[in-house]
Amino acid sequence: MIKNIKVNAAILIIGNEILSGRTQDTNTSTLATWLNSLGVKVNEVRVVPDDEKIIIDTLNLLRKTYNYVFTTGGIGPTHDDITAESVSKAFNRKYQIHKEAFKLLEAYYKPGEFNEGRQKMVWMPEGAELILNPTSGAPGFNVDNVFCLPGVPSILKSMLGGLKNKIVGGEPILSHTISLRTVESEIANSLTKVQKQNKDVEIGSYPFFHAGKLGVSIVIRSENQSKIDKCNSQILEFINEKKIELVER
Repeated sequence: MIKNIKVNAAILIIGNEILSGRTQDTNTSTLATWLNSLGVKVNEVRVVPDDEKIIIDTLNLLRKTYNYVFTTGGIGPTHDDITAESVSKAFNRKYQIHKEAFKLLEAYYKPGEFNEGRQKMVWMPEGAELILNPTSGAPGFNVDNVFCLPGVPSILKSMLGGLKNKIVGGEPILSHTISLRTVESEIANSLTKVQKQNKDVEIGSYPFFHAGKLGVSIVIRSENQSKIDKCNSQILEFINEKKIELVER
């Protein structure tokens, strides 16, 4: 683990089905939570259509800006799964059959089931390293700092364990949540004062509606537990002064 070094990432979600609203994105939350635990902060998330030029241009920008880029979607067997070929072109690498991936899938499927459509899933950029898939056989892959994962949330989640040793993060990002029976306008000024006194701590407020009542969750995030504790004390101080009710969530 790298001490006192900020490590960041971007997530690139690929798929017309996300942009159309037919499919809800849950992969961002899964990836960001997992990366936070490794000390990698997600600084940007983009959603792009199944369009080769847009994928290439966006990927080239993100991979030069961030330590890591994670793509989700577009590595399946259908005609609109164009992520692997787009990544090949972004890196100016040959798009070819990955021999190890071919062997894996050939062994995974029953004789005769490894058809032309499924064979599309073994075409990858030259020199790609496999990300093994314990759920459905078809692997993801990574090239340099770009990691390409499937769009199906349960499959993506199952593949993260095999990635852990490939990701070098900084200090894990810790968080603490205080939930209150109040509205944001009631605490805005007090919370701003706490933020100004603790500029290297991330403090966010998020309204919620629970059990028929409005509330606000204050989330404190930092790599340093003592800084979180300090902010927590300052926030609790003004909560007590204002006689605001704490809520268990």
